[in-house]
Amino acid sequence: MSTPLVATFLDLPAGSPGGSVELFLDLYTGPNPLIPARAFMLQPTGHRPTLPAGLDLLAVGGKCLDGPAFRRYVTALRQALTAALDPASIGVLHLQHLAFGATPALLQALPQHPRVALVHGTDLLFAERHRDQLQILCETARFADAIVVPTGAMADRLLRLAPQTDRRKITHIPWGIPDHLLTTPPARPPHRPGQILRLLYAGRLTAEKGGEHLAKALSAVPGIELSIAAPRHEFHALAPLLKRLGLHARYLGWLDRPQLWKAFADHDALVMPSTTLEAMGLVALEAQARDLAVLYQPVPGLTDTLGASALATDFTNPQAVARDLARLKSSPSLLLALRTVGRDNAARYPLSATATALTDLGKQLC
Repeated sequence: MSTPLVATFLDLPAGSPGGSVELFLDLYTGPNPLIPARAFMLQPTGHRPTLPAGLDLLAVGGKCLDGPAFRRYVTALRQALTAALDPASIGVLHLQHLAFGATPALLQALPQHPRVALVHGTDLLFAERHRDQLQILCETARFADAIVVPTGAMADRLLRLAPQTDRRKITHIPWGIPDHLLTTPPARPPHRPGQILRLLYAGRLTAEKGGEHLAKALSAVPGIELSIAAPRHEFHALAPLLKRLGLHARYLGWLDRPQLWKAFADHDALVMPSTTLEAMGLVALEAQARDLAVLYQPVPGLTDTLGASALATDFTNPQAVARDLARLKSSPSLLLALRTVGRDNAARYPLSATATALTDLGKQLC
């Protein structure tokens, strides 16, 4: 059977930060996409970013979450998709998130096609907070032919929100990282006891990512250097707290992926203080693949992905963080062991395996 052409839509402006965006671009865009697709994002206001091959933009405004305005937004998205897509050329829908506007718009634009819904995490968080998004999530879970979760924790969270979901639809397909990251890691000098421990935070700084917990936990720890790679406006929002705590953080900017991978080599450990859940924690896997130790808050998703391959700590407890960082500073063998088991863990998640599993699932539905 030939590979079905996918129609998929992430209703975020092109250029938005986040792991779900990177995964979306990795899978569906580029000169030779891993999954052939008609892939859409929203046209951003202002400067138009450089687009990867195969990504189309929809000029639809009014993105929102609730009420009549949300329904008007979905209608506008559906009209734009209907104008852009030839139903006869599409084999299967990949619904990015079980909530938000793109999912109901795709379902309305192509109502007869097989539907694979992919759970990312933010859809679950927003469904908990917004009634209309919970309704969309429940409807998507009912109408989807298959529901893909990257970790068991995401399935558990989904079933708590939508307990009527047919469990037989749920398929576990882990997200993956680009295969080329799983080759020989970059050389790095060994860490010597007593050296400054160089920590890196990389990602969004929204409330659920735990930036405030991280700042408070590190403010009393001597002998560390913290670098932050995050969207500029989010770093600026955190900066007053950093100043009050007397914690100096080196701001790296919002790095593109190759820049971030290069920055991994300049640090000893990645910190992930997420407070609620992570769908998968792809940046942690990318760090492990590039020979960087990881410290993480053991929340659902990260626990599934990282387990004992990284050092779990409690970023809400400064004493616990200080103790674990002291262990890393004084024990080069522990850092080396974390790097070794981390590389082995990352090797379990090649992006090509994700693409193959999603494609095979689509073929079964067509």
